[in-house]
Amino acid sequence: MSQEGYLDMELLRFSTAGSVDDGKSTLIGRLLYDSKSIFQDQMEAIEEASKRKGEENVNLALLTDGLRSEREQGITIDVAYRYFATPKRKFIIADTPGHIQYTRNMVTGSSTANLAIILVDARNGVVEQTKRHSFIASLLQIPHIVYCINKMDLVDYKEETYNKVRAELEAFSSKLDTKDVRFIPLSALAGDNVVDRSSKMDWYGGPTLMYLLETIHIGSDHNHVDRRFPIQHVIRPQTKEHHDYRGYAGRIAGGVFKPGDDVMVLPSGFSSKIKSIDTLDGQLEEAFAPMSVTMTLEDDIDISRGDMLVRETNAPEATQDIDIMLCWMNKKSLVPNGKYAVKHTSKDVRCIVKEIQYKVDVNTLHRVEDNKQINMNDIARVKLRTTAPLFIDKYNRNRMTGSLILIDEATNETVGAGMII
Repeated sequence: MSQEGYLDMELLRFSTAGSVDDGKSTLIGRLLYDSKSIFQDQMEAIEEASKRKGEENVNLALLTDGLRSEREQGITIDVAYRYFATPKRKFIIADTPGHIQYTRNMVTGSSTANLAIILVDARNGVVEQTKRHSFIASLLQIPHIVYCINKMDLVDYKEETYNKVRAELEAFSSKLDTKDVRFIPLSALAGDNVVDRSSKMDWYGGPTLMYLLETIHIGSDHNHVDRRFPIQHVIRPQTKEHHDYRGYAGRIAGGVFKPGDDVMVLPSGFSSKIKSIDTLDGQLEEAFAPMSVTMTLEDDIDISRGDMLVRETNAPEATQDIDIMLCWMNKKSLVPNGKYAVKHTSKDVRCIVKEIQYKVDVNTLHRVEDNKQINMNDIARVKLRTTAPLFIDKYNRNRMTGSLILIDEATNETVGAGMII
């Protein structure tokens, strides 16, 4: 394949989640192995390691359990990112941990995903972690959820076992806000229905996991309606050939932009037209989310980092009072009325936590209103007041302009991730 064709291939980001020992790492190892996406020397190293451990089969999970402490404990601790490609698509996998104490890692790994694979052990059905991961996937508005009902080899590939687990999953996922939910029976260990179709489950007529990943439609996952371009950097080369050049660089968060389009600059409210859309490879006739580009305008307007280009008739809400679902990520509890730094798109402000409305019990989806102490991995509805207006959309409309992070100013640690409601 030419390099040009390779670069133009569509990229699918997906995350994997599931309870401990549901086979996430084995599934990813199987995807990489069966799609010929690993090198011979990697394979030989894994075969050698498996032999040393006295395992009869090659342990494909060793492909992703990258940290030594993970390999020793046999669990995934941090988010492991893996990159691979097939002739149809490029993929980035975020392999996220199964334990409750790593909920924050799942939020981090899944925040940009188009698709979430949630593994369910066919012998155990829906467990607490299945509910937790499904809830977080719906909270993060991941457009597609694929429940992989794994370890079918341990229940003799029985259709009735699959149907029973699928019915449980359908009952629970119907309460969630997810647009596209799919189910696949498979065995990651034996390779059934992962890349190759299984001869042992001829009762299943759906696609294999690999076919689904290569063909699922993700073009409409980004918001291409509302024009949003947060400015990250103002480019002024001040060289002889570009003496008067002034470009605004950033990543498009929504909508489609073309030279000649009318745009309004927030917060000033000044209007102009797009003169050009520049990239390293030359000028573009149109650009859309999530492309990174540099735009020039026909008028000389004072614009700086944190400003946003939008359509005049379709502007985001500018407000200092923000209502969010917050996933708390720090060992220190959230301080009521505490002050934190906020990062929203390319804008940095500070805020005070005005009100903690309720926590969510992730397993029952019920609100907890009597205990408002927010500890690590808790998810809660919180009201913030910021020092300057932010240009926001609801998270379910735009995942980029609808999300923010909270930072502890004393330690500079990211302490919370918020979805704007």
